[in-house]
Amino acid sequence: MCGIVGYVGENEAADFLVEGLRRLEYRGYDSAGVAVLNGGPVELRRAAGKLSALENLLRKEPVSGTLGLGHTRWATHGRPSEENAHPHACCHNNIFVAHNGIIENYGELKDALVKSGHRFKSQTDTEVLAHAIEDHYQGDLLEAVKKALATVRGSYALVVFSARERKRFIAARRDSPLILGIGDNEMYAASDVSAVLPRTRRVIYLEDGDIADVGKEGARIFDSAGGRVARTPKRIEWDARTAEKGGHKHFMLKEIHEQAATVRNTIRGKFDAEAGLLNLEESLPLEVARTLPKVCLVGCGTSYHAGLVGRYWMEELAGVSCDVEIASEMRYRRFDPAPGSLVVAVSQSGETADTLAALRNAKRKGLPTLAVCNVVGATATRDAAYTLHTRCGPEIGVASTKAFMGQLTALFLLALHVGRSRGTLSEDRLKALLRELNRLPDLIQTALDGNAAVEEVARSVYRENNFLYLGRHLNYPVALEGALKLKEISYIHAEGYPAGELKHGPIALVDNHLPVVAIAPRSSVSEKMISNIEEVKARGGRVIAVADEYDGEVGTKADLVLRVPRTDEFLTPFLTIIPLQLLAYHVAALRGCDVDQPRNLAKSVTVE
Repeated sequence: MCGIVGYVGENEAADFLVEGLRRLEYRGYDSAGVAVLNGGPVELRRAAGKLSALENLLRKEPVSGTLGLGHTRWATHGRPSEENAHPHACCHNNIFVAHNGIIENYGELKDALVKSGHRFKSQTDTEVLAHAIEDHYQGDLLEAVKKALATVRGSYALVVFSARERKRFIAARRDSPLILGIGDNEMYAASDVSAVLPRTRRVIYLEDGDIADVGKEGARIFDSAGGRVARTPKRIEWDARTAEKGGHKHFMLKEIHEQAATVRNTIRGKFDAEAGLLNLEESLPLEVARTLPKVCLVGCGTSYHAGLVGRYWMEELAGVSCDVEIASEMRYRRFDPAPGSLVVAVSQSGETADTLAALRNAKRKGLPTLAVCNVVGATATRDAAYTLHTRCGPEIGVASTKAFMGQLTALFLLALHVGRSRGTLSEDRLKALLRELNRLPDLIQTALDGNAAVEEVARSVYRENNFLYLGRHLNYPVALEGALKLKEISYIHAEGYPAGELKHGPIALVDNHLPVVAIAPRSSVSEKMISNIEEVKARGGRVIAVADEYDGEVGTKADLVLRVPRTDEFLTPFLTIIPLQLLAYHVAALRGCDVDQPRNLAKSVTVE
C-alpha cells in the first residue's frame, strides 16, 4: 500500500524523492519521510500526516546528497506518527530502509534481534529489516540484504542503502510492486511508474524474488535463486501530464469525465461491428474459449463488482456457467473447478495481493488464467497466461471510477468473444451489441452532461448519514458499487442490496431520513423495480431513481430522478453507474471530505 522511491546519480536526490512521493501519495498518506546521503552523516527527515508536512519540514531543514530513498506510508503496524514513519534506521545509523508490504514473522525476528542487543525505536514491522540487515552486514550491502531477506516471511518491496557505501542502493521485491527507472547517469526505484515518468520513460519491472544492486550507471539483478538475470527495459508511452487534474477540482471528477475516452480506448481495434468480427484471440485463443466448461471471475472491491456484472454477460450472452469470487475469501477455501475452467483476475493495478494469490493458486491447479488489468507490465499480467488490457491511463483518485468502466468494457468484450467462439451468440445479436457498444462513448458523454442535475440532488441529501441502494439483475452490482463509492469518500454508511431482498430485512430501515437510490432503467425487470419503489414510498421513504430518458412512469413514483440515455439492457450498467459516481463525488465535496485521498484507504492494496 505504501509508496517508496530511491535515487542514485549526480543530481540532488531530494528533488526526485519529493516529486516521486507526490505522485505516489495515493498509496498512503499517514506519514512520509526521506533519507539522503552526501559527504557527512545521513540526513533523515520524517513527518506524520500528508506529504505536505514533510515538504514544510524540508523547507525549514533542507537535505543535500546524490543518494537517497523516500516513503509515503499507509499504516499497518503502529499508529501514524513520526517515530513510525519510514525510512527506518538500524542502531548505528548505517542501514536505512523504506519498505512496502508486511513482514509476517517480524515478532519473532524482533525478539531475536533484541536479545542480541539491537534497540528498536518504532512499533513497525519494517524496522526489523534495518536491524536484520545490520546484523548480517560485513562491508557488502548486497550480501547483507540477501541474508536478511532469507529469514523473512511476508511481502516486501524495499529500497535500502548503507552510509558506508555511497554509490549504490539495493532494491528487492516479493509480492509487492517495484520498478527501476533508467536515466542518464542516474537510476531510480519506485512503487509505480508514475513516480519516474517526468524523469524517464525507460523502466525495468522487477520480478518476484528479484534483488537489484543499483548504481548510477545501471543495475545488476539477481533472481530468487541467486543467479544473475537480465530484465528487459520497457518504454512507457503515456504522458505524465495525463496524471494532472486538467482543470477539474479533484482527480476523481476528472477521471469520471474521462470514462467515454476509457471505453473508446479499450474497444479500439477489438472488433468490426458491421462485419460482426471480434479481435480478441491474443487475449484468449479460440481453442481455449470454445471449450470452457466454466469461468471464474476474481477480484476485490470495485473489481469484484465489475465481475458481478460480468457474470450476467458470461451466463446470458456467452452461455457459460460463471462464478464470481472475492479474492480474499477464495484463497482460503477449497477451490476445485472442472479442468479447463478459466480464472479471470480483475485488478486495476495488477498488484492486489489477494487477487494475485488467487491467480497463482489457479495456476498451480493447471487452470488457464487471464488478467484484466490497466497497467502494462504489472505482476498479474506477467503471472497470467493471457491478458486483456483496459486502456484507462493512470487513475490517481483512490476511489476507482474509470477503472471500473474499463473493466466492464473488457469483461463485456470477453463475454462476446466466448459466446461467439462457443456458438451461443448469433451473428445478428453480436452485430447489434457491437453497434451499441460503438455508440457507448457518446451515450456516456450524454450521461456526464447531467452533472449539474446530480449536484442539485446531492445538495438535498448530503447531510444524511445513511443511504440504501437497490438494483436488480445487471444493476444489482451497480447498486453495490454506488454504495461503495459513497461510503469510501463521504464516510456515509451506505448499503447496496438486491431489490428483491428489500422485504427480507432492509425495509425496516425505511423512513423519511433514509434516501433510497433505486436503479431502474427500462429493462426486463422494470416492473419489479417499480414495485420496490412503491414499497419504499408507502413507508414514507425518499426515492432517488436512476432511469432512462424516455421513462415517464419512474418519474411519477420517485421523489427525484437522474436520467441516463436509453441503451440495450445488457449495456445499462455502463450508464447507470455514472450518476452514482457523481452523486458520491458531490456529496463528499459538500461535506468537505478529502475526495481524492479518503481516510484509511490507499489506491493499491498490495498487502493482505
